[in-house]
This record gives sequence, C-alpha cells and structure tokens, in this order.
Amino acid sequence: MKIAVLVSVGRHPVSGTARHSRNDAAALDIALSLAKQHAATLDVLHAGDPSNPALSEYLALGARSVEVLDLSSMPEPHADVAAPLAARLKGYDLVLTGTRAEGAFDSGMLPYRVANALEIPLVGAAVDLTIRDGCAEIRQFMPKGLRRRVEVDLPALIAVHPLANAAPRYAYARLREGTIRAVPAQAAIQADHLAWTIRPATARPVRLAAAEKRSGHSRMLSATTTESRGGNVVIEGSSVEKAQVILAYLREHQLVDY
Repeated sequence: MKIAVLVSVGRHPVSGTARHSRNDAAALDIALSLAKQHAATLDVLHAGDPSNPALSEYLALGARSVEVLDLSSMPEPHADVAAPLAARLKGYDLVLTGTRAEGAFDSGMLPYRVANALEIPLVGAAVDLTIRDGCAEIRQFMPKGLRRRVEVDLPALIAVHPLANAAPRYAYARLREGTIRAVPAQAAIQADHLAWTIRPATARPVRLAAAEKRSGHSRMLSATTTESRGGNVVIEGSSVEKAQVILAYLREHQLVDY
C-alpha cells in the first residue's frame, strides 16, 4: 500500500513568518498512524521552492524525508501545480492533504483539481479515517457539531479538516535526521492554464456585529428555533434620516466611537 501526503508552506497569523501548515500537519499525523498500522509506504510531497526553511518542520513532525517538486525548472515557475502533482501521484492508493493552505485567500481547490486529474474520488473535511478491505471509512466534519461517516473505495484523495483527531508532535532530533530532496517537475503546463500571481495578502474587512448579551441557554435555543431578534425596518424618509437610524444603532451597541 502506498500513501502520499501533500504539504504546503503556512504562515504565522501574526508575524506572517513562513512555517508548516497546521492542516497539512494533521494530515501527516494521520498518515503516519495509517502507515504504521498497515505497513504502508509513506511519501511526503511538496511543490514549490526546495530551499524554503519551513519544509524542515515537517521532518520534525515525523516525515522521514520531504520530496519537493522544484517548479523553477518549469517554463512558468508560478503556474498551477495541479498538473505536476497529479503526474507524480499516479499509482498511490491514498493521498492525504489539508483542506486548504494558509495564504488568507487560497481557494482550497487544489485537492479537487488533483483528484480530477487522477480520476479518483475525493472526500473533504475528514476528522478521522480507517482503512479496511480496500476502502476507507471517513468521519466527516459538518456544521453545528454534526458528523457523518462516508465510505469510499481506494484509491482516493482525502482532505483533512483543521479540527481532525490528530496531535502532531515536534521533535528536533527528527529534523536533524530527515532529508529534503528536490526533484525537477516533469509535467508540462497546458496552454489554457493561467499563471498564478503571488502577492502579500491584505487584511480582510471586519464585520460590525453587536455584542451578544444573551445567556448561553438562550443562544442554544435560538440555534434550533426561529425567533424574532427585534430591530427596525426603515422604509419611509430621506436618505439622511435612514443614515441617522443606522448611526444611532451603531452608537447604541458601541460599534463606533463618534
């Protein structure tokens, strides 16, 4: 049995420093457990810059080595990485990855594009999984605390949810023992694929919301029932009068200080 884990470079939410991705670290922890249970071959793959120091953190988290598809050898270094990854992943029984990267506006479409190129099923938002008799049983994360179990035949690609049942352990000794191997990416970029543009992420706008003053019991009830939360519907009047109503609401809930 062959298992592959796709890892990306994450960013610290405060400093912006490059580091391992927490989502991909959870996928790696689950893959290490499965590889141990089923005596499987485990490969850790990354497409990008092999000199990025953040990749060595995956060695400390348990990877024996990280194979990096060096995109600098391709005609367009910033092109879509789905094609070279799909070419490398042919023949694997199980591919694990995080739900999305940590670049603020990452689309989360890479697992879907890779699965489509490999023509294998994809299951997203997995919190844990087991393998038996050539199929994978996945427990999927759903909103409001719900979970559901899904079975899929192998080969398959599983995207692991950030709240997965995984506890990655960092060990500096493993970092020193592991290796990072750069491999030239061989897959050709199709002409209709657009190159990606990389730029620093901008801060997202903050949504103004009134502070919740209800008790925990009331909030739990409102999640299961439909109730009126009050408020005013202003239809008549000029634009100035409507703006004054909005400004009064913002002042009442201390959302503005003027």
